[in-house]
Amino acid sequence: MYSAIARNKRNTVFIIIFFLVFIGGLGWLANAVYGRGGYGILVTTIVIAVLYAVFQYFMAGRQAVAMAGGIRINSKADHPRLWRTVENLSITTGTPMPEIYVISDPAPNAFATGRDPEHAVVAATTGLLEIMDDSELEGIMAHELGHVRNYDIRVSLIVFGLVVAVGFISDMFLRMAFFGRNNNNQGGNPVVLVFGLVAMVVAPLVASMVQLAVSRQREYLADATSAMTTRHPDALASALAKLETYGRPMRRQNTSMSHLWIADPLKPGVMSRLFSTHPPIADRIERLHTMGRTF
Repeated sequence: MYSAIARNKRNTVFIIIFFLVFIGGLGWLANAVYGRGGYGILVTTIVIAVLYAVFQYFMAGRQAVAMAGGIRINSKADHPRLWRTVENLSITTGTPMPEIYVISDPAPNAFATGRDPEHAVVAATTGLLEIMDDSELEGIMAHELGHVRNYDIRVSLIVFGLVVAVGFISDMFLRMAFFGRNNNNQGGNPVVLVFGLVAMVVAPLVASMVQLAVSRQREYLADATSAMTTRHPDALASALAKLETYGRPMRRQNTSMSHLWIADPLKPGVMSRLFSTHPPIADRIERLHTMGRTF
């Protein structure tokens, strides 16, 4: 587990570096096409990229909660059952008490985010709270706190920011393609037009590959962390089975944060299954049952 935590910290640095290099490369291309000498566009792009990376590092967690429509629980009186479950798990694991949010959505789901255990957020939907018994809810919340303890939330946060940035970049190049100017001031540059159209297709695929690379294994790890924390892996297995049985698309769907949830929040389809950020629930349940037989 400690090696996984160290690996996640390294992955955070690699993702940030990739993000800055990727943006810098796009800035260089824009500078080459529109710069008319000098490096003004390149420097501006890099500065904006650095500022954006810093902003995402500190603000993406709250941005994700806002996009999901979360309402913060400020005291045990607001939602005693959920508060008590998270509080007990925090005490048991020695993890700082995270901020707790409830999302009004009949789709059963939950997620964790934040940059580190001292600035973590956990959220659960009303649909999840309605169908889970106490031991199942404990398993789900232990899974989410597992993401916090393993520093998965930091990697997920950076990936979330990267996916959002890729969307902005694709849109920017498409606009440059149609509304940019060439040396004759006669409209868009055909080179940038081609690049913009390709970017519109390729960029979301690249973002999905990044999500896939960091999401599937961290889900298995968080499941194992939950089982070790509660010593009751069958409870989490039962909760996952309910998620598969009662699962439905979230009302507020956003592909850029789909990897944050414990179950895929998007509408099922061929492409969503192919590029799913989550391992099959059946595989996760089997692994938990295997762990249960060893306890």
